[in-house]
Amino acid sequence: MSIEKTFLESSIKKFRSQKALCEKTFAQLDDKDFLFKPSSESNSIAIIVQHMYGNMLSRWTNFLTEDGEKNWRNRDAEFEETLKTKEGVSNAWNSGWDCVLNTLEKLKPEDVMKTITIRSEPLLVVDAIIRQIDHYGYHVGQIVFMGKIIKDTRWQSLSIPKNKSNEFNKTMNHK
Repeated sequence: MSIEKTFLESSIKKFRSQKALCEKTFAQLDDKDFLFKPSSESNSIAIIVQHMYGNMLSRWTNFLTEDGEKNWRNRDAEFEETLKTKEGVSNAWNSGWDCVLNTLEKLKPEDVMKTITIRSEPLLVVDAIIRQIDHYGYHVGQIVFMGKIIKDTRWQSLSIPKNKSNEFNKTMNHK
């Protein structure tokens, strides 16, 4: 298997993992929780998803042939609260991820070293993908952290719960 094919498969796996973390967070939240802002300068989960959705559609639509910053994108509007329900957030979330994953799954190993543009800046496809893994990971961390703040003691851990590392390690050693 080529390194390019391995890179594409690994990238898809990483994106799916990021998507799943947020979906496990969403499952713990109520409608009102998506609108919670820890401070006046913070973004709610709904706003973060709106921004990610706009970015995803812009970056991944016609990925190889058009600039990743589409002229139809209104980035500033992504930070205005328009999504108001869990259902609305989930719909935007799924639509954005469909665009990302469908595009990635259609890429061929020979596409990895092609040059694309984002905001008129030339980037290798490999660099553009890494850039988006980094960008989405940043926002996924924000969403999970906000979920944890909102749920507080009712939060169901998405990884190894506090003070449970030894138990987890024992189960891993027996596999």
